[in-house]
Amino acid sequence: MTPPVVEATDVTVRRGERAVLDGLSMTIPADGRLLVRGESGAGKSTLFEVLGLLTTPDSGTVRVRGTDATGLPERERAAFRRDHLGFVFQDFRLVDDLTAFENARVPQEHAGDVDEAWLETLFERLDITDLAHRTPPTLSGGERQRVAIARAVANRPSVILADEPTGQLDPETTDAVLDTLTAVYETVDTALVVVSHDPRLESRFETRYTLADGRVERDEG
Repeated sequence: MTPPVVEATDVTVRRGERAVLDGLSMTIPADGRLLVRGESGAGKSTLFEVLGLLTTPDSGTVRVRGTDATGLPERERAAFRRDHLGFVFQDFRLVDDLTAFENARVPQEHAGDVDEAWLETLFERLDITDLAHRTPPTLSGGERQRVAIARAVANRPSVILADEPTGQLDPETTDAVLDTLTAVYETVDTALVVVSHDPRLESRFETRYTLADGRVERDEG
């Protein structure tokens, strides 16, 4: 049996007196395609940050590819993020002064292993080849999100984590971006975790979790 790519165990994150995550446990299998939904303020972004090693929990562990990354020094945690995790943020987080292609190449540059042929393949599959030399301010929301997806999978991560990836998109663009995420998931052989309160996403995922009261429960049916 293939071990999970990410495994959170008894994770607690406090904000003042409130436990945003409260003894939460969650496993992401190597071929997982998961939706985590919850009301605004339920802690979805915090969960995204914990699973992505962007936030250290107050207690509990997060294992990535079998290694407990919870207490690692930041340099080593950054290496784990670079090598195993790809991020798609709601606000895109692209660098305005770089072209779309240069934005997508950033993770490879950090890893010291630039593979422009792979990036060109990604841009072709995402149907954004004609946008490669344009900067983010000249792109639509859907175009920027596709560039962000290319950046997320530039290093062929073990899992793609997407935080409210459709939050700024209209229904038509949402469908296009979800089609893109699905195609990338199938092409790169990666797990996919989407954290969102957008009800339009529910029909796209057979495996769905609900985050409430600091914990996740798998939805039945």
